[in-house]
Amino acid sequence: MSTWPADKDGWPADEDRSPADDDRSQAEATNRSSNRLTNGLFVLGATVTGLLFLAGAWERRWIADDGLIVLRTVRNLLAGNGPVFNAGERVETNTSTIWTYLVYAGSWISDARLEYVVLTIALVLSTSAVVVAMWGTYALRARERLGTPEGHLSRTGGVAAYLPAGVLVYIAVPPARDFATSGLETCLVIFWIAVLWLLMVRWATREVSVPAVLFLAFWAGLGPLVRPELVIMSGLALVMIFLARQSWPSRLLVFVFAGAVPVLYQIWRMGYYGLPYPNTAVSKDAGGAKWSQGFDYLWNLLGPYLLLLPLVVLLIAGVVSIGRRGRPTVPRSIGDAQRVLRTPTAVVVFVLLGGALSLVYAVRVGGDFMHGRTLLPALFTILLPVSVLPLRIPNRNSGVRGILIFAIGAVAWITTVVWAFFAANTTGMPQGSIVGRSGIVDERAFYALNTGHAHPILADDYLDYPRMRPMVEAIENTPDGGLLLPSAQFTYWDVVPPPLPIPPGGAGHTVFFLNLGMSSMNVGLDVRVIDQMGLAYPLASHTERLENGRIGHDKNLYPDWVVADLGLVGEHPFLPWYMDEDWVIEADVALSCPDTQELISSYRAPLTKDLFVRNIKRSLFYAGYRIDRVPEYEIQRCGLEPPIPKADS
Repeated sequence: MSTWPADKDGWPADEDRSPADDDRSQAEATNRSSNRLTNGLFVLGATVTGLLFLAGAWERRWIADDGLIVLRTVRNLLAGNGPVFNAGERVETNTSTIWTYLVYAGSWISDARLEYVVLTIALVLSTSAVVVAMWGTYALRARERLGTPEGHLSRTGGVAAYLPAGVLVYIAVPPARDFATSGLETCLVIFWIAVLWLLMVRWATREVSVPAVLFLAFWAGLGPLVRPELVIMSGLALVMIFLARQSWPSRLLVFVFAGAVPVLYQIWRMGYYGLPYPNTAVSKDAGGAKWSQGFDYLWNLLGPYLLLLPLVVLLIAGVVSIGRRGRPTVPRSIGDAQRVLRTPTAVVVFVLLGGALSLVYAVRVGGDFMHGRTLLPALFTILLPVSVLPLRIPNRNSGVRGILIFAIGAVAWITTVVWAFFAANTTGMPQGSIVGRSGIVDERAFYALNTGHAHPILADDYLDYPRMRPMVEAIENTPDGGLLLPSAQFTYWDVVPPPLPIPPGGAGHTVFFLNLGMSSMNVGLDVRVIDQMGLAYPLASHTERLENGRIGHDKNLYPDWVVADLGLVGEHPFLPWYMDEDWVIEADVALSCPDTQELISSYRAPLTKDLFVRNIKRSLFYAGYRIDRVPEYEIQRCGLEPPIPKADS
């Protein structure tokens, strides 16, 4: 058998090499060099984009009133009162379970103020989210980046630059930078979505180990605990993973790893809180439909920034950049369908479908009162496949098609960059107003204006918000306790006193005010803070939604119920002049409704084993139970004996 004479490097001697060998060697060297350059350009783009988002988020740093609500629960956790807003009442006032415990964990290991802990976590998660999103899209394009199976450069072009595109659209929209901090869970939501995207891409494009698949299933299963509506993304991902080609024992493990944490927490939630979902969903009737308001909310985000322009441009560029992948074929067997589920195309369809469904859900429920907030996750998700845009620089092999693809991509990227520059400096509210006609508000600008702080972060900053300092003074001036009701004058609070005899140390204070966060974070944990909308007060959350009410604020319980509920003095001159003694009496009777008493005991009564089991069994009933906010009508609804009016007694 003949052998090739080799030189000192192990290659065939120069005189025995063929021209094809030299071409192949040169192509491989060129390919390696281009890949190093491509990787370097991507890392540079991801770093710059992450730093841009970090700088933008820092420039607009703040913590919203609703963000401070989370910190009240964390304070109770640290004090040993449990995951509650008011000690002695098991009410889940935070929509995101994981966000609450993430902040709690950060606060437990740090001596920093809670507000600074939240700010740090939010900045890290927000910045990481855009970088991970880009990484996932870059991994999706791995085959293009590595060339053809033979190792040569793609025939449609030479060196490829994967430039930030979709992520620029996201970070340019002002609400994305507003809610990168804010104390709310948006940062965690987009981080979870970005990591899910990366994990799904890796699962679809390479052979992954069993532990990696199980971690993917575990991560996907966390969606509803990040935010309940993420069950859409979570469910789609888990269906794909479960149905993909694998053994039945493997499917069983996927099921266990995906469901263990959310199912166990769900059982605990139903037994502890007496509800199948957070109380915020009851308060805002998250299952209700407000399509008209939802479309107003959608346009409130799309219109001011001309957001459809970059979305359409990047969609076109993304489709063109895919190139020729062969004609799609219809699976001929179950095995073919299972293989299709684990492909890059299926993962792209998954995120686009998940983003579209998330968008539809947000519109259906009417959106939110904060400009853009509940649409940000859907926007982020839809942009994932084009978070980076490949531009393959034409070479001698490119041909007309390669040059055309490059030209379309270059125009799309330049258009996106120019649009982002102008959008980033645009105000989203019409005519520069802070609160629009539909009740949608530029929340950060609103609180910056009304507190006088450009960056309201600490609870102390909100003492400069109207009514806050008078509230603190009213508590200090009424050692006997009582119910604090905000007056129309903003400079003082009406206080309804407790009945005599006053117990040693006072009967305690209760603040009844809409702004739960700033109120609760500027008083001690011994002060009960509740609201007329019902985020922290189930009596209010279980009232019917007001027709044509402001989105997110369309429940409003009368204070007469609170006076009766707390057993305070319900007659003049102790009641404020605007309250009716008969209404307080009627509210007291209405509260005796057996179903209402059962609801109240579900979250106030000492938690025993029997109550825990009853709460699980009755949680769906409690979630759907509604009372009438007018005491007289509630008495009629429940079939109770109406009281004798005080004037007739």
